[in-house]
Amino acid sequence: MKILRTLVLLLIAVSLTGCGYNAIQRQDEAVKAAWSEVLNQYQRRADLVPNLVNTVKGYAQHEEKVFIEVTNARAKVGSIQVNADTLNDPQKLQQFQAAQGELGNALSRLMVVSENYPQLKADGLFQNLQAQLEGTENRVTVARNRYVQAVQAYNGMIRTFPNNLTAKMFGYKVKPNFSVDNEKTISTAPKVDFGNGTPAPASSVH
Repeated sequence: MKILRTLVLLLIAVSLTGCGYNAIQRQDEAVKAAWSEVLNQYQRRADLVPNLVNTVKGYAQHEEKVFIEVTNARAKVGSIQVNADTLNDPQKLQQFQAAQGELGNALSRLMVVSENYPQLKADGLFQNLQAQLEGTENRVTVARNRYVQAVQAYNGMIRTFPNNLTAKMFGYKVKPNFSVDNEKTISTAPKVDFGNGTPAPASSVH
C-alpha cells in the first residue's frame, strides 16, 4: 500500500512537471519578486519627498501650491497599495499607476520651481536630494522594465499549451501589466535635472 501511494505521488509529480506546473510556479515567483523591487524603488522616491519639500520651502516659502500638490500626491500614493495578493486586479494596478504618475508630475513641478531660486540650486543638501531623486527615477524605470518583462513571460507561458491547461487547473490567471504610451516612454527615465533652464515635459507614466 505504501509503495503504491509513493508511485502515485511520483506519477503526479512527473505529470505536473511535464505540464509546466513547476515552470509556472517559478515564473509566478519571478513576477512577485519583480513587483517587490518596483515597490521598493517607488517607496525610495516617496521617502525623498519630505526632505525635498522642506529644503525648497527654506528658499521659496510662497510656492505653497506646489508644496501642497506634492504632499497630497505623496499621501495618495501611500493610500494605494498593490501587493502580491492584489496584483491580479487590473483596476487596482491602474489606480496605483495613476497615483505614482501624479506624484512624479508633482515632483517635476517642484524641481522646476527651483530654477527661480539660484541660492536653492546652490544649496548642498538640495543638490544631494536632486541627485538622489534622479538616481531613484532611473531605478524605478529599470524595476518597471523588469516587471513588465516578467509579466510578459508569465502571461505567455500560461497561454501556451499544455501550460494553459495546468494554469486553469490551479487557478493561475493572466496578470495585468503597466500601460504605457509607447516603448520609449517606459525605457527612458524622466529627466530631473533642469540645469538648462528649460523645464522638461512631465511624463504621464511613472
